[in-house]
Amino acid sequence: MSSSTTAPAQSPIADASPLSLCAREPLVPADRLVAEMVPPPRFDSVRFETYIPDPDQPSQTEAVRVLSDFAAGLGGAHASGAGKRRWFAKKPAAPTGPRGVYLDGGYGVGKTHLLASLWHATPAAPEQKAFGTFVELTNLVGALGFQQTVRTLGEHRLLCIDEFELDDPGDTVLVSTLLGKLVDAGVALAATSNTLPGKLGEGRFASADFLREIQGLSAHFRPLRIDGEDYRHRGLPEAPAPFSDEQVTKAAYATQGASLDDFPHLLDHLARVHPSRYGALTDDLKAVCLTDVQPVPDQSTALRLVVLADRLYDREIPVLASGLPFDQLFSEEMLNGGYRKKYFRAISRLTALARDAKGLVRA
Repeated sequence: MSSSTTAPAQSPIADASPLSLCAREPLVPADRLVAEMVPPPRFDSVRFETYIPDPDQPSQTEAVRVLSDFAAGLGGAHASGAGKRRWFAKKPAAPTGPRGVYLDGGYGVGKTHLLASLWHATPAAPEQKAFGTFVELTNLVGALGFQQTVRTLGEHRLLCIDEFELDDPGDTVLVSTLLGKLVDAGVALAATSNTLPGKLGEGRFASADFLREIQGLSAHFRPLRIDGEDYRHRGLPEAPAPFSDEQVTKAAYATQGASLDDFPHLLDHLARVHPSRYGALTDDLKAVCLTDVQPVPDQSTALRLVVLADRLYDREIPVLASGLPFDQLFSEEMLNGGYRKKYFRAISRLTALARDAKGLVRA
C-alpha cells in the first residue's frame, strides 16, 4: 500500500544555499485550512482498486467491501435534505444507525490509503468532502471558531478524520460536541485510529468525564477492524544508519529545493510556530536535511515533532539526517507513556522518509 518515492535530482552545485526551516514563519489564513482539507499528496492517486489486501488477512478484503458500499450509499442528496431547507420545513428524522465507520488497526496496514480511497470514491464534489487529521480538525476549530466550523463542515457530505487521537479531556469534549452536531446535520463520518473507539481513553490520564465522552463518540461509528503488519517494514531493509554532518551538508547544497537545519535549533523553532502552520512550513521543499539529531528533551517538544513528521510524510519529503537514528529520538518513558502510539507512528514515518533520502548521498 506504499508509494515509491524518487529522490530529488542533484546538481553539482546548487543554484543557491539550502533553504532553512528555522528561517520560515508562515502565516496561514483560515480559508487555506479549509481548502486544504483533502487527502495529502501521498494519497492523491490511491483508490480501492490500488489497495492490495494481504491474502493472509481477510479483514483487509472485508474493509474494502464495506467501505465501497459505504461510499456508494453516500450518493444522492445530503442526508439532511436536498438543498437548504425552508425555515418551516420539518426536521428530518435522525439516522437509525451509525453515520460513520471507524477503521481500527495497527501502524502501516493501509488505513489512510483506505480512508483516502473512501474520500475519492464518494460521489460528491470535492468541496462537499473534507479530509484531515484529528490535529488539523482541532486547529480548524481554533482558526474558525466552533460555530463557524459547524456551519462550514455541516454542508459537507463526508468528513474523514485520520489518526483519531484524544490526548486531553478538552479536545475530547470539543470533538465529541462537534461530531454530534455534524451527525445531526447529516454529515457522514469516517475515521482511522490505532485503538477501538471505546478504548481510546486508556493510558491517557483518563477521568470519569473523559471516558463518558469517549463512549458518546463511539456510538457514531461502526468499528471496522483491519489486521496486518506494518507495510513500511514488510520486506524492506532496516532503517539506514545516519550519515555524517559533512555528507548531509554536501547533499543539501547539491539538491535543489532542500533545506538544511541543525536538529536542536529546529526543535526550538517549532515551539515558535503553531502546529497548524507546519504544513506551510514545508511548502515547496524537495528534501529535509538535518544535522546533529539528538534525543527529544521533553514531551511538549516530542508532540510538536510528531506533527512535523506527519506533514513531511503526507508530502513525501525525504529526510536525510546525521546524529542518532530515528528510533532513538524518544525516551523509554515516552515510548511507554500515554502518547506512545504517536511516537511509534513518528518513528515509523521518519524511518520511511530516511529510506527515501538515501539516494541524496553520493557514493
